[in-house]
Amino acid sequence: MPPRFVAAGVSENQDGSSRAARDRLVQQREREKARERRRRTLIVSAAVVGVLALAAVIGLIAANAGDDDGDTAGPVVAPSGATGEQSLTIPVGATDAPSTLTIWEDFRCPVCAQFENAFRDTIAELEKDGQLKVEYHLATIIDGNMGGSGSARAANAAACAQDAGAFPAYHDVLYRNQPAETDDAFGKNSKLIELAGEVDGLDTPEFRSCVEDGKHDAWVAASNKAFGEGGFQGTPTALLNGESIFPKKGNEQISVDNLKKWVAEANKGKKAGTLSPSPAGS
Repeated sequence: MPPRFVAAGVSENQDGSSRAARDRLVQQREREKARERRRRTLIVSAAVVGVLALAAVIGLIAANAGDDDGDTAGPVVAPSGATGEQSLTIPVGATDAPSTLTIWEDFRCPVCAQFENAFRDTIAELEKDGQLKVEYHLATIIDGNMGGSGSARAANAAACAQDAGAFPAYHDVLYRNQPAETDDAFGKNSKLIELAGEVDGLDTPEFRSCVEDGKHDAWVAASNKAFGEGGFQGTPTALLNGESIFPKKGNEQISVDNLKKWVAEANKGKKAGTLSPSPAGS
């Protein structure tokens, strides 16, 4: 009898061990299935995000390909201090700086805002050190593609700010407060005048009149026409001493460090600039 009890006990222990092993195996399989489901979910999610990102890029490219000649009746009145061919350039920084950054932008262009917000401080630092001068050119291609007038109205207001000697500050305010690409908020002069209140001394009767009368509308149209005739791919277009650097220069992607490096390489052995542009209105 005792051996039988012992044998039964052994058998019961073995049965219990087997059940525990089976349970552990089932649990392990369930954990593996859960991991596989999570992995597949992540893969699908990543694919969806990638498709959306690609769609956004395609949308931006399509928007930037919009054609708006912006023919505007009336004489072409360039803003004070504008330079270059047809006086279509707004210069910022020392005029004798050894390197020139040429930027074509549209105030409704979201990638332009990303570019400005990412590189604003670096560009300002290089300007301050006399290493770089910037030549701004304004385009209105988003108006042509998306409809509305925000690109043109904002460009005119920026030219009015140049008349007042406040283009850099107002330019930055516009990009910091840029509405969604499909929102034509900049098409309202009242909004552009409201934003001028963020720049010391800019909101004056002269500035308001310039904005509301569209003083530089024909100049803006001429600038956008020059952009179209320049064969550029879209906005922003950034050229360092005539060579494209956005989104990359050669095989190197643009970054804050690379921009500094490219300017340093271009300026090697050259004297820093010291001469400021002529005051607006002179």
